[in-house]
Amino acid sequence: MGKNYIDIENDQGETLRYRKHVNGRGLIAHGAKVHPSAVVEVGAYVEPGVQIAAGAHVGRGVWVETDAVIGPDAEIAPHAHIGPRAAIGPRAKIGVRTQIGHDARVAGGSLIGDDETVGDGERVATDRRGLRLAA
Repeated sequence: MGKNYIDIENDQGETLRYRKHVNGRGLIAHGAKVHPSAVVEVGAYVEPGVQIAAGAHVGRGVWVETDAVIGPDAEIAPHAHIGPRAAIGPRAKIGVRTQIGHDARVAGGSLIGDDETVGDGERVATDRRGLRLAA
């Protein structure tokens, strides 16, 4: 049986240890908190300080940066990028290759489509069809 962790050196020369999540085998950094019922697929990286709630699904190739929060039953499609300190609300859906900026907020139940960008610090709420609601 192989080891359940991998060590990776970051841009600052620090070595970070990632463990394989039991549900999906994605890589979870030391210091991140991922609920056991959440799914983190192979090829996804979850950085230190991240919190992923029950029932959330993080797709293949997703990168969740430091101190981001993923709410209950949220779905992050493959190859999306969630920036540092971003927050994804409960039952929100983030599309394929979508970029969520640092400190951005996506309201619960929102639908952000494929290949979209939510800017740094932006607050977004949509209806079930993905149409943005007035602030």
